[in-house]
Amino acid sequence: MGSVEEYHIITPAIITAGVYYFNTDSGINYEVRFGRRQDNILHATIVFGVRNDEYEGEEYTVTNKGELYRVMTTIVKVVKMFMAEHPKMITYDFTGLAKDDEPEDKLTARNNLYKRYLPRIFNKDWRFDYSRGNTISVSRIK
Repeated sequence: MGSVEEYHIITPAIITAGVYYFNTDSGINYEVRFGRRQDNILHATIVFGVRNDEYEGEEYTVTNKGELYRVMTTIVKVVKMFMAEHPKMITYDFTGLAKDDEPEDKLTARNNLYKRYLPRIFNKDWRFDYSRGNTISVSRIK
């Protein structure tokens, strides 16, 4: 399988803002946001989702437009861009909200998707923790 090209990424005007955007070919507008923890500014929570009004502000919606691989490739690129700008970060959290028919204490379908893409972002210097329910934590190995 060949490589998948990412979408054009709109970077924040102020790089420390930590909010990136991209649009898919079908017109879906995504936001990727890096939130810093108040108790540890070197710990970020990564949230991404759809911003289009027709999805009623449900940022975790599934669009089913056949763009999943390119969307995930773009998110990988965004996280790498953020990491390059913030090299001292020590922990990243990825939370996959459960669908209505999924138990909240197990890895969700969304987290299983993240699990497949995280090795494309993080090398052997990072540890993956899948023990926190629907949140995957990735921490730098000291």
